[in-house]
Amino acid sequence: MRRTETTRRGALAATGAAAAALLAGGCARDAAPRGREGSAADAAAAAVRAEAGLRKRSARARVALLAHYDAVIAAHPSAAGRLEPLRDAVARQADALRGEGAALRAAAPPAAPAVAAERRDALKALAAEERRGADAHTAALLDAPPELARLLASVAAAGAAHVYLLTEGSDG
Repeated sequence: MRRTETTRRGALAATGAAAAALLAGGCARDAAPRGREGSAADAAAAAVRAEAGLRKRSARARVALLAHYDAVIAAHPSAAGRLEPLRDAVARQADALRGEGAALRAAAPPAAPAVAAERRDALKALAAEERRGADAHTAALLDAPPELARLLASVAAAGAAHVYLLTEGSDG
């Protein structure tokens, strides 16, 4: 007659086999690429959308500033020699921020802002808008991917230089 009781060896062997089966099954589920690839693809798509949105907002801000430069030049033609190089730089920055976003190029230009009757006041308002833009581009650096961050830093630095040129060392 054979023993029907469970021996210590049999219990250990059964426990070991069950543990190995559980581990093998758990690893097989972890290795399944569906969930992780989907999450990575979703994250990559979200990053691309976020970068495109940041580029669009930054480019629109530069286009609005460009309209302000145009309005000041139209209202105060005597300031054109001083403002046109700065205006041209803003136009190049807007183009660089647009990248391949042709849809933004086709958008209607913003309405011309009101310009102060006094040249000095008009330049102060333009400098204030440049300062706000530089601050906004600096703040956007935190959310930007490296290549766009370098561009935004350059635009912010140029904006700060424009503020200096518009406010310092001149009689207005």
